[in-house]
Amino acid sequence: MGCALVAVLSLLVSCSTPEPQPPDSAQRNPAPGAAPAPVNAAPYPFGQVQQKAPPIADGKVPVVRTIKTDKPYVFITMDDGAVPDPQAQHLIQQSGAHPVLFLNQKYVKGHEPYFKGLLDSSGASLANHTVSHPNLKGKPYDLQHKEICDNADDFAREFGQRPTLFRPPFGNYDATTLKAAADCGMRVAVLWTAAVNDGVVQFQVGDKLRPGDIVLMHFRKTFAEDFNAFIAQAKKDGLTPVPLPDFLG
Repeated sequence: MGCALVAVLSLLVSCSTPEPQPPDSAQRNPAPGAAPAPVNAAPYPFGQVQQKAPPIADGKVPVVRTIKTDKPYVFITMDDGAVPDPQAQHLIQQSGAHPVLFLNQKYVKGHEPYFKGLLDSSGASLANHTVSHPNLKGKPYDLQHKEICDNADDFAREFGQRPTLFRPPFGNYDATTLKAAADCGMRVAVLWTAAVNDGVVQFQVGDKLRPGDIVLMHFRKTFAEDFNAFIAQAKKDGLTPVPLPDFLG
């Protein structure tokens, strides 16, 4: 009887032991090729302008780093276009993230069908990042004006739309930059409050994404890893990626 009782107790213990769970790092860093769907933290009325951009003042575009909102919304932006990752279209479509692409003519040239495909089928929108990605701060007006205007004009010809959102390369700008941007038809200069590099989300404030954060990433070799890290972080923090242009209409 004693042996039988021990056997029964052993069986009960083995059945009640929980299965091992994956480590936190595995949840934070999903496989590069398969983006998790973002959490639907709040209903979103796609296709409707939610907020207006701050007005142009003294002939200079306003600078926006974050969006003031009481909703659990976050925004993803992608810069340059240096490495056209073949997975990008699928990942963006699956996530429903609606990124803004701040592109440079020097990188888009020769890859127009790739970026047109992203813009036409993934919910992404086009924005301006200059022709050749120079540090504009301190440069003469004519140079800054040409970099910003020529990029927008080229995109208008190639994609049938002229961007009005602008990001100064490296986030560096001066009063001349803001004036040149306004003169080129830009409405706002967009910076950021968090960035993704090498699969790690980096925060300017705190240790999580906050409602209204604008997140920066790039078209690099780590595109899939970076994008999935953003989606996973947004889900963890209870935020839904939504279109930035709707809040800068």
